[in-house]
Amino acid sequence: MGEVPPVRIAHTADVDAATLAAARALLYEAFDDMTEDDWEHSLGGVHALAFDGDTLVGHAAVVQRRLLHGGLALRTGYVEGVAVRADQRRRGHGAAMMDALERVIRGAYDLGALGATDEAVALYAGRGWQLWQGPSSALTPDGITRTADDDGGIYVLPGAVALDLDGELTCDWRDGDVW
Repeated sequence: MGEVPPVRIAHTADVDAATLAAARALLYEAFDDMTEDDWEHSLGGVHALAFDGDTLVGHAAVVQRRLLHGGLALRTGYVEGVAVRADQRRRGHGAAMMDALERVIRGAYDLGALGATDEAVALYAGRGWQLWQGPSSALTPDGITRTADDDGGIYVLPGAVALDLDGELTCDWRDGDVW
């Protein structure tokens, strides 16, 4: 395996329209259940972009969310839209993008969080992300609503705030999948 080219990081406002379009197409190619809400969840934060030459081969983003835990509203770096083009996988692009995003999370947020696909669990767990063991909920327009279907798929990257991984975790509201 050769050296992985450096990942470019940029806020959504600083990513040109063609690169954003390529990132959106990459995510739609990688996930057969991708929706416009999922794409919207990837916008408004910092993108990690992996290239092979001039071709975008990987995308990941971290956006700010608020998670409620232990009576606190925690500023959370929430990871979204992580994908590497199929022919470029297992070459270090995913790890390089996560290195960049984890640096942002550790420097700017109380913790990191993400909803993991089964295929990505080994990547995240191997990097120190921890499975949330407690019940999950969402703060919806109708109040706090349990999200039991998401239990077992939420991972956190602890920061300076003490977390009880068996406690309750509630995310802020958004359209589409809340986790």
